[in-house]
Amino acid sequence: MGRSGLSHLDSRNRPTMVDVGGKEVTHREAVAEARVRLPRAVAAALRASGHRTKKGPVFDTAIISGVMAAKRTHELIPFCHPLGLEHCSVQIEDRRGGEVVVRCKVAVHHRTGVEMEALTGATVAALTIYDMCKALSHDIEITGVRLLEKTGGKRAYKRAARKARQA
Repeated sequence: MGRSGLSHLDSRNRPTMVDVGGKEVTHREAVAEARVRLPRAVAAALRASGHRTKKGPVFDTAIISGVMAAKRTHELIPFCHPLGLEHCSVQIEDRRGGEVVVRCKVAVHHRTGVEMEALTGATVAALTIYDMCKALSHDIEITGVRLLEKTGGKRAYKRAARKARQA
C-alpha cells in the first residue's frame, strides 16, 4: 500500500494493481443500485407500452446489458482484477413518480471483492434505460449510484436504509 493509504498506489505513489496473491479465497458478494428519474410523461408512456420502445423491451435489455457490463468490469476500470463471476443478477423496480430503481447483485469465490462489478452492472443497466427512452425525452436523470452492501474479505459493509422521501 502506498504512503497515502490508498491501495492502488505503490511505495513511490505510482498507480498499481493490488497484489491479491496472499489473500484468502472467500465467498464475496456485493449489491449496488442506481436510480433513474424519468419525467412523468415518459414514465406513463413507458408503463402504457409494457416497458417497450421502438428499440425493444427496455427493462429486459437493461438487465442483459447490466450483466454483460459486470462481467467486463476489468476491461473498463484499469486496476480491477478479471473475475469469473459465479452469479450476477439485475433487478429493476418501476416505482411511482417516475423513479426506476436498478439493483445489481454479484457473487464470486475469489481473493478480491466484487463491489466494482456490482456498481458497473447497475450503472450500465441505468444507462441502457436512458438510451432506450431518450427519444421520449432527454430530461432523464441517473442518480444515486451507490454500494448497498458487500460481504466476504476483510470488512463487511451494509449501508443504512434510505429514509423515505418527504412528500
